[in-house]
Amino acid sequence: MSTPVTIEVKRLAHAGDLPLPAYATTLAAGMDLLAAVGADVVLPPLGRAIVPTGLQIALPPGFEAQVRPRSGLAAKNGVTVANAPGTIDADYRGEVGVILVNLSNEPFTVTRGMRIAQMVIARCEQARWLEVETLSATVRGAGGFGSTGTQG
Repeated sequence: MSTPVTIEVKRLAHAGDLPLPAYATTLAAGMDLLAAVGADVVLPPLGRAIVPTGLQIALPPGFEAQVRPRSGLAAKNGVTVANAPGTIDADYRGEVGVILVNLSNEPFTVTRGMRIAQMVIARCEQARWLEVETLSATVRGAGGFGSTGTQG
């Protein structure tokens, strides 16, 4: 298991009574994010909303936070994260918000303290481009979508 990274977090006033994100099990990859809403938010079918978490974070350089759907919300209610995975950059200092979308045929109500998404902290690298005339050859070559396997 790797050494945990320390991340500064600021809990905003509208999340003062909510717990900080935490891992549900010792080997969990993601921490649950909670809805810091003052009143219920109803997502109609195909509706979406940015749901506040009441948290601001300061990630160290070389890290990102990925906001991902919760499988239970998706499977049971058809509610997911619209831009999954959403990326929080190391230089962002605003409130973490979750863009939820309701893909079901029924309205869905987001209530205060509801687990709405999960956050995964990941190392990331910045790349620089090296423009070339040709690329090295591979067995796959330019084969695109579905080119590495077929059933039949």
